[in-house]
Amino acid sequence: MEMATDAYKPRAVVLLSGGLDSTTVAADVRARGFDVYAMSFDYGQRHRFELEAAARVAAWVGAVRHEVVEIDLRAFGGSALTDDIDVPKGDALDAGEGIPVTYVPARNTVFLSFALAWAEVLGSKDIFLGVNALDYSGYPDCRPEFIRAYERMARLATKAGVEGDDELTIHAPLIDLTKAEIISLGLRHGVDYGMTTSCYDPAGDGRPCGRCDSCRLRLRGFEQAGAADPLRYQQEASR
Repeated sequence: MEMATDAYKPRAVVLLSGGLDSTTVAADVRARGFDVYAMSFDYGQRHRFELEAAARVAAWVGAVRHEVVEIDLRAFGGSALTDDIDVPKGDALDAGEGIPVTYVPARNTVFLSFALAWAEVLGSKDIFLGVNALDYSGYPDCRPEFIRAYERMARLATKAGVEGDDELTIHAPLIDLTKAEIISLGLRHGVDYGMTTSCYDPAGDGRPCGRCDSCRLRLRGFEQAGAADPLRYQQEASR
């Protein structure tokens, strides 16, 4: 259902996974005075809890629309989030080198392409996503270089760019923040992180494992922010 919108508010497309970072971004975008148009992806991920979380967040933030786009990245595989590959945890995670198996090949490139198409249709000049280059898992498509390169491409590839209208901007407001700073920002915006999910390998009831990279980064961030994580974990992570 599309909500009523203020004709004077600018429109922003927000990539919303239902995780801690994208939820913080959605709250920040609302606070900046944008109408939020949330976009999530059913991309063949092994765990569906993030889509349920994204729906909760979109409703809470008052998104004008929340689009869930269906694509199937399982067709290519290559990731523990789409294939039958074990998610590294604990000692196995500490022993890992290079880009982890939880990286989904070209995921942000694909997602941004859909966001760009929707922004064109909406007449939006602003796309927001929650990538972070400090407390993150080392994914290549979370780096500032990637965001700036994609933005340059987007300005070349769009009707608005060719016709000389205002240039589209891809915003990554969390990219230089620590996880603790991200959490503090969200709390200032009134985010209830209990409606989010971060775990790469949750239990059948959605409880996070507490031992994967994403859980460990999240728990450490709450600890450093001096706040309590409202999620109930299967077991305490070693941070």
